[in-house]
Amino acid sequence: MSFTYDTKTNRGKVRLIIADQDATDPMFDDDEIDAFLSINSDIRLAAAYALGTMATNQVMVLKVIKLLDLTTDGAKVSDALRRLAKDLRDQVANEYAFDIAEMIDNQFSVREFWLKEALRDVA
Repeated sequence: MSFTYDTKTNRGKVRLIIADQDATDPMFDDDEIDAFLSINSDIRLAAAYALGTMATNQVMVLKVIKLLDLTTDGAKVSDALRRLAKDLRDQVANEYAFDIAEMIDNQFSVREFWLKEALRDVA
């Protein structure tokens, strides 16, 4: 299992986002991080895929465990990871969002604007 952590590389940036910086106990090896990057070249979306995988593993492994005074709840951890993954996806989606502005500079443009507005309301 290979592990490299260099924040100058895309692999290192994904590791930084998902907090996988411990070489003694890595969550993913280099090949797995590279696989996430091959699925989507955007670092944030690759990290979102990794977080989704981590969330699934938390639910499957931990579930809800009570031992003496210690309680672990895999579902809550999984929800937090999924929310973080959703936030990353939303950041990417909002980055590429755009609005359309119409310029009205004469009487013809005013009539055309209201005609288009009426057509938008119908559809």
